[in-house]
Amino acid sequence: MARRWKHFDYAESDGVATVTFNRPERLNSLTFEVYADIRDLSADLKPRMDEVRVLVIRGQGRGFCSGGDVDEIIGELLKLDTRGIYDFARMTGACVRNLREMPQPVIAAVNGIAAGAGAVLAAAADFRLLAESASFRYLFTKVGISGGDMGICWLLPRLVGLGRATEILMLGDKIDSAAAFQYGLAGRVVPDDQLDGLVEEYTRRLREVAPWGLAMTKEMLNRAASMDYSSAIEMEAWTQTLMMTAQDFREFHAGFTGKRKPKFTGR
Repeated sequence: MARRWKHFDYAESDGVATVTFNRPERLNSLTFEVYADIRDLSADLKPRMDEVRVLVIRGQGRGFCSGGDVDEIIGELLKLDTRGIYDFARMTGACVRNLREMPQPVIAAVNGIAAGAGAVLAAAADFRLLAESASFRYLFTKVGISGGDMGICWLLPRLVGLGRATEILMLGDKIDSAAAFQYGLAGRVVPDDQLDGLVEEYTRRLREVAPWGLAMTKEMLNRAASMDYSSAIEMEAWTQTLMMTAQDFREFHAGFTGKRKPKFTGR
C-alpha cells in the first residue's frame, strides 16, 4: 500500500506516481515538512520499480514551485545555529540526491514559476516539460547566499554548460520558457493547455521500454559525468553485459521474431 503523504497531493495510477505541490496561494512554496516528504517519498520509491515506473512532479495553480517559503523556511532558519542549518541543508540536498539516484525516470511538469529550490528540483528531474508560461529563477545570490545549493552546481553545468550556468547562478535572472529551451534546460515547451497531454505522452513512452534499461541508463548518466573516458567505456561494457544476460533482452528478441510487442518486466 502506498504511504499517505500529508504535505503534497500524491497519487499512483497505471505505474505512474504523481506528486502535486498543493499550496497554490503561496505559489507552492516549500516548508520543512514538504522537503522531508520529498526526501522520504523518493527514497521509498526506489525499491518499488515493479509497481511505479515513472514519477511526475507538478504544481497546482499558476506556479510549479517558488522555492523555500519566506516565513516558514527563511524566517525559521534565522533562529537556528550552524549545526541546525547544516542539518537542514543536508536534508534538502537529500531530496535531489534521491531523485537522481532512484531508478525510475522523473518528469518535472513545469507551469509558471520554478524558483530557488523549486528550480533545483526541476533540474534534478530526468525530463523537464514546460508550459509556455513556465520560467526559472535561481535566486540564491539575490537573498544573500551562495548560488550553489542542493547540488545545482553539479547539475546545471551538465545541462546548459559551465559558462551559461555561471551567469544563471550568479545573476539570478529570470529565464522564460523560450530561453530555457534554447539553453537546454527544457526538453519540450508547449502551450499551457497542452502540458498535461505532453506529460501523458512521455509517461506512456517510458512505460513501453524496459524499466531496468531505463534504470541502468540513468545510473550511467550519473556516474559517467565524473569518470574519465576509459573508465566510462569499461563501466558501460560491464553494465551492458549484465543487461544482455537479463530476461528483458531475451523478451525483446522473442517479441521481434514473434512479430509482437515485447512485454518488459524489469528482469
